[in-house]
Amino acid sequence: MLILSLSTIISFILPMMVMIMATMLSKKMINDREKSSPFECGFDPKNSARMPFSLRFFLIAVIFLIFDVEIALILPIVIIMKSSNLMIWTMSTAFFIIILLMGLYHEWKQGALQWAE
Repeated sequence: MLILSLSTIISFILPMMVMIMATMLSKKMINDREKSSPFECGFDPKNSARMPFSLRFFLIAVIFLIFDVEIALILPIVIIMKSSNLMIWTMSTAFFIIILLMGLYHEWKQGALQWAE
């Protein structure tokens, strides 16, 4: 029990000491304007390097990823058709595709698929 307690204490103290030493020895203590601004060939930047991110683009990208994963789930359905009951296979495939179509219809009605308004 003593060894377990000792190893636990050492596993907390040793990383803390390393982190404190790294913070004290790091050269990034001084924040000046040149080092914290984006680099543009030695000139002052004309405008902010932080461009606003289009939330519409992010939403369409997430929808694409969701439907892309679902397509990867549809592909094995054709392979298991021969080894399963045809009635159960048809019902489960139709149910899965109906859920996909309902999700697509919902996104369409919410206006998430329109790029510009």
